[in-house]
Amino acid sequence: MATVILTEAAAYEVKDMLNSNDMAEGYLRVSVKGGGCTGLSYGMSAEEEPSENDEVLEYYNVKVLVDKKDAPILNGTTIDFKTSLMGGGFSIENPNAIAACGCGSSFKTKDVAGTPENC
Repeated sequence: MATVILTEAAAYEVKDMLNSNDMAEGYLRVSVKGGGCTGLSYGMSAEEEPSENDEVLEYYNVKVLVDKKDAPILNGTTIDFKTSLMGGGFSIENPNAIAACGCGSSFKTKDVAGTPENC
């Protein structure tokens, strides 16, 4: 089972987004796909319900979905929401990432290089 940690600040933002999209009972999907300068990139989306391949986690009353194929890459990842004078945004810290691109939007792990694209 994967451990993807959603901080209280991130959960608050996700819950707000789900509510504003009439998905109060929805789920946050955290995923990994090929792409970006380094080979892998993160995805976050709203889902109505889990699929049979999903692990379901819950933090601060927000249900998080992780596909079992993405679980090893995401295990131990923390998702936070940070605000600054320039605005706010989600930050993702993945202990499995061994390299990231300069813009910070893609990464690779020791075991999975992904499919790099030109940035």
